[in-house]
Amino acid sequence: MPVPTNNGIPPSDNWVLEDETLAEIGCSGHGRAYMDGLVGDENEPVCECNTCYTAPDCSHFIPHCTANADGGDPLFLEPFWMQHSTSSALVVSGWHRKSYNYNDDTKISKQLEGLIRKLHAFVGNAVTRNRYIVLGAGSTQILNAAASALSLENTSSHSPTRVIASVPYYSLYKEQVEYFNAERLEFEGEAYTWRNRSDGRPSTNVIEFVTSPNNPDGRLNKAIVGGPSVKTISDRAYYWPHFTPIPAPADEDLMVFTLSKLTGHAGSRFGWAVIKDETVFNRMVAHMDLNSMGVSRDTQLRAFKLLKAVLEEGTGIFDFAYRTMKTIWERLAATLALSNRFSLQKFNPQYCSFYSKISDFSPAYAWVKREREEDKDCYAVLKAANIIGRQGNIFGSEDRYVRLSLVRSQDDLDILIHRLRELVSAGTM
Repeated sequence: MPVPTNNGIPPSDNWVLEDETLAEIGCSGHGRAYMDGLVGDENEPVCECNTCYTAPDCSHFIPHCTANADGGDPLFLEPFWMQHSTSSALVVSGWHRKSYNYNDDTKISKQLEGLIRKLHAFVGNAVTRNRYIVLGAGSTQILNAAASALSLENTSSHSPTRVIASVPYYSLYKEQVEYFNAERLEFEGEAYTWRNRSDGRPSTNVIEFVTSPNNPDGRLNKAIVGGPSVKTISDRAYYWPHFTPIPAPADEDLMVFTLSKLTGHAGSRFGWAVIKDETVFNRMVAHMDLNSMGVSRDTQLRAFKLLKAVLEEGTGIFDFAYRTMKTIWERLAATLALSNRFSLQKFNPQYCSFYSKISDFSPAYAWVKREREEDKDCYAVLKAANIIGRQGNIFGSEDRYVRLSLVRSQDDLDILIHRLRELVSAGTM
């Protein structure tokens, strides 16, 4: 039986057509209209404006608005997906995947798992052969599941497992341990302090988070504390060639990745872990089942579509993302070079196996330091100049540091550079 059509368009294509029609509205290039977004008086979708823009068509710039460089919303990749809207489009019928499980009685799509393994083989950033794959709602859920699974290894001691990370560390590690208040876990803080302590206690029942590239400073960190009783969670969220050179495939015991830093789809809430040990894998699967019955089947389908598009494009998304990040870093460095009161983290270029050449670092965040001894609050100085970053103390560091996000929209980045130039011109830097 032929499929009924509407003006010659199959019903399954109508949603995509409407979505792309909305994209043509343009919103003056400073916003976007969405099918599930804000609506106007006639119940029709209207423009949702970027930071510092307003008016029905987002055409009016707000002169004295604040540059938002705080969150890590990876909107810098939106132009790539606008150019590849057809290959990444997804239409889901009402009957699709209504079951809790797939046919093999698991909650993980084997097709998607296969694409993840192909992706890592193509990029060369992680070993997946003879490894287990766990899916989660972004790296956030994966990190918590990993810490929980590894803490279960500490069954012979009545004391909690200590969680450590080298400063500056991603604040979520500390926040999750403290928020969930798990009796098995206790956040101990700085890894160097733990390694160099003088009380003579052995390093037992320890989980070390190793973030590489690091959030916030982009460095390729390595484990600080060793020993057979120290378990390591390797947060590899930013280990992609648009943020860092890839010297070799990562091959740690437990590695965590996330879709948001690869494709920019933070709202899809999808991440995965590559695990060597079957027992740890089974514990993490059990954690996911009890926590959320696994990752949404719709999310897995979207991740499948996006990763398929990434692989079909070859180096396309990595080339686009690297050019974009390299440009913003060049603009930022040139702006701050006009003053001697701020400094950026520095890197030496390294060989990148993905591009088969020496490559620069272009991390997601600028780790800005206020150099003058009397200027101890970098965040306050920037805030007074209408720039919002993230304070150094959130990362366990000093307040003379601030993290500035460089992965936001082009409008956000342009406004950030503009505000920094104003600060330099005023001579207060």
